[in-house]
Amino acid sequence: MVKEFTKNMFVMLLAIMLGAVIVTYFVGDIVNRSKIETLTTQYEGEITSVKDRSENFTSHFLKSSVVLDQSREDRALGNYYFDLAYLWYETALSEKNVSLLTIYKGRGIENCTYAMPVFYNAYLNFLDAKTYFNDTKAYTDKYFDILDLYVNLTESGSRLTMLRYNASLYLMYLTENLTFNAVTNTVVYLENVTGLLMIFQQTILEYKTELIVFENLQQDIDEYEFFEEIR
Repeated sequence: MVKEFTKNMFVMLLAIMLGAVIVTYFVGDIVNRSKIETLTTQYEGEITSVKDRSENFTSHFLKSSVVLDQSREDRALGNYYFDLAYLWYETALSEKNVSLLTIYKGRGIENCTYAMPVFYNAYLNFLDAKTYFNDTKAYTDKYFDILDLYVNLTESGSRLTMLRYNASLYLMYLTENLTFNAVTNTVVYLENVTGLLMIFQQTILEYKTELIVFENLQQDIDEYEFFEEIR
């Protein structure tokens, strides 16, 4: 009787232990699956975040670069008109013929009027590019040094184009003041433009100084190592 009782107790105990092991296994499996799902969701979110940041970085950087390129093109076109205007101005200064003076004055003034709106557009585009390059920093944990170079370049570009805008305006005023003195057979100014000439020359000097800054920044950017694929 005792042996049979002991045997039944052993079977029951074994069944309970086996049941506990099975329950523990399933509970552990459920917990592990839950952890895996949680980690998967977490890493998928992190991967998506990294991917979004990388895509946003590339998008913003390309946008900034496109606007910067447009600024450079506008600046180059403005410089073309300004150089022509200055050439006609200098030609007019040495002219000995009234009719030719009138023609050269007209061409000089015309090119100044062409140059100013182009320089102003370049100025605005440089400022926009500066904003876009600053915004790009929000999507990367590195490359702040190269982005700062671009920001400084766009700041310098905006100063350059505004200086050339002002120079074009002053040059137009100077050209408009030219007249022919039949007594001396020379070209003179209608009014005293000494102050205007000084402002014009100072603006040209400031432009040349700023141009050195701009070109040095451009050189630093050109020598910068290529971006890595991981932002």
